[in-house]
Amino acid sequence: MESVNHIVENALVLHPLVKGDGARLRAPEACLEEVIGLAEAIHVAVVEAQIITVAVPKPATFIGLGKVEEINIWLDAQDPRPGLVIFDGVLTPVQHRNLERHWKVKVLDRTALILEIFGARAQTKEGRLQVELAHLTYQRSRLVRSWTHLERQRGGAGFLGGPGERQIESDRRVLAEKIDRLKKQIENVRRTRTLQRAKRKKAPHPVIALVGYTNAGKSTLFNRMTNASVKAEDLLFATLDPSMRAVDLPSALRLIVSDTVGFISDLPTQLVAAFRATLEEVLEADLILHVRDASHGDSEAQRQDVLQVLSELGIGCDDQRPVIEVLNKIDLLEKEDASLLQKASDIKRETALGTLDDPFPIAVSAVTGEGVDQLYMLIDEILTRHYETLRIDLPLEAGQAMAWLHAHGEVVEECRQNGAVHIIVRMSAKSSGQFYKKFQSDLVASNAIHAG
Repeated sequence: MESVNHIVENALVLHPLVKGDGARLRAPEACLEEVIGLAEAIHVAVVEAQIITVAVPKPATFIGLGKVEEINIWLDAQDPRPGLVIFDGVLTPVQHRNLERHWKVKVLDRTALILEIFGARAQTKEGRLQVELAHLTYQRSRLVRSWTHLERQRGGAGFLGGPGERQIESDRRVLAEKIDRLKKQIENVRRTRTLQRAKRKKAPHPVIALVGYTNAGKSTLFNRMTNASVKAEDLLFATLDPSMRAVDLPSALRLIVSDTVGFISDLPTQLVAAFRATLEEVLEADLILHVRDASHGDSEAQRQDVLQVLSELGIGCDDQRPVIEVLNKIDLLEKEDASLLQKASDIKRETALGTLDDPFPIAVSAVTGEGVDQLYMLIDEILTRHYETLRIDLPLEAGQAMAWLHAHGEVVEECRQNGAVHIIVRMSAKSSGQFYKKFQSDLVASNAIHAG
């Protein structure tokens, strides 16, 4: 099997600029740069990249026949002739098929390209199941041979063997059966995750979900917070499979931090649906950290794309959970710009509502660690603002109860006198309820000092 780290194809990349599409926040040059990055993520050598103007998309080929022929002449003039054209748009099955016939190459539209990346990157059984479901759903809409050359080049890595010839020969009924089978398997995964979340809810540790645009630095921040070694590269979609780790803040508050798949503009609907089991971790989080690349020219557009995907997952602007906007990669900014961003974030944080629309901003560098201590303090402040401060008196022999308080709360003071241990502890109402239920018989006395 050939390594996916090797160049598997030379490609021409095309970004269509449709006249009158003024709603997009990004410049076409930025869109072209992003799709080149997507192509390089699957080790395709981009030999040429073009922005092509389209007055009105044509039903048969999307672009005009004159442009189709012009591109065909360019392909013929290359030595070697590229075997792949990446089209940064969504093609209908008819358009896809006609362009392949005209150019005599494989054509990947944006959806197929992202599916290809996910197929190459998914490592867990769950991830591969979700990718294959998305792939088959996409293929069913076409019922023609799909982009099999890349799977064959790398031996089917990421697609459980890839579509292969059997997929090409499959009819709608066979595809439907495979999709139903995959949905059942993914439903089992979803049930397992639901049970795992239910167990976590019984524990007092809050869950934080990292979300953000692909390559915003989520995994780097995750590694810094948890001392983990999750794959973190300057590469689009470096992380696909979710990771969860426990982390203790300097205040002794223990958290569960979840790293999730990165979002992207025009994320294929098949992937939003197929990866819902993974992204449901975000739905259950107590606090959302929206990680942004503050050094990126399209950071604001990327923010809007993330909010759009979250909305599709059921997390809208009316969501009640607190949100921190982590403005990452300030190490890539000029010192003066980084300083201004930090000051502006500090000022805005004082009046922010902490919602998706108006999050608590904080500027950091996950690489250097600058600002991360302040991030910890902010997380601690948000998650403990409704904590109770309790005075609990225990007999000296109640070692298990004392250990529980140290593990699940913030012990502010502890002293021993008159044959008892007097503890002042801060913890959530949920934790205090669990403590009283578990150790009621051990208590000498208990009372609330104050909340907050």
